[in-house]
Amino acid sequence: MSYESDVLRDWYLLFHYGSEEEILHGVGFDHSCLPEGCLEFPVATVNFCQSDRKVDRALDIGCAVGRSTFELSRRASEVIGIDFSSSFVEVADQLRKGELVSYRRYSEMHLSDKLTASMPDGVFPDRVAFEQGDAMNLRDDLGSFDLVHAANLLCRLPEPERFLDRLTDLVNPGGHLVMATPATWLPEYTPVENQPEALTINYLLHRLGPHFELIEAQEIPFLIREHQRKLQLSTSQASLWKRKV
Repeated sequence: MSYESDVLRDWYLLFHYGSEEEILHGVGFDHSCLPEGCLEFPVATVNFCQSDRKVDRALDIGCAVGRSTFELSRRASEVIGIDFSSSFVEVADQLRKGELVSYRRYSEMHLSDKLTASMPDGVFPDRVAFEQGDAMNLRDDLGSFDLVHAANLLCRLPEPERFLDRLTDLVNPGGHLVMATPATWLPEYTPVENQPEALTINYLLHRLGPHFELIEAQEIPFLIREHQRKLQLSTSQASLWKRKV
């Protein structure tokens, strides 16, 4: 499905900004068995950095509709959110301006009702900027950052090594990188010859190891609602890295 589609935009707005009641409305199973935190994935990956230390600059690559970018503004003086989808960036910027964004929640894919997304409470929109961009070809004048966050991006890139190789310049020495991926490598996104030959974490250790130290890795669950009878429950392997000095 195209990342410019209205349906995908709706799914991601609910994924990022929907309350538990909104996401699970009409779901016909006992949702008490769901993993803790699976409805707060964009917040959980930012919190995975495990530091309340304030930083000057943060970068959110593959920001989608922007929730993690807003969360980063709680700890950074400047945050840039970048996504390949212009429609995702457009709605994220509407929210940054304080606008309400209407979207659809699907009961069945031919039936829906309207919900409204708003910017989260307690964030700092004046610190945030969104732009459309390609993670494999980021603009040269982007600069460097104390914290770089990239969630559920890696296995959607045609040439992931181009992105990984840029990280050395993007993360300041002593700075941190949060990488999260479900490792759903598919040829329609990444040609087979560009996919890892081994486990993704080993692939990252090989590519990032010369310049980054792996601090921790853990599984973070997430749930995306398509409609009330189809919900994607997955985990993303989050890894925290420190740029070597």
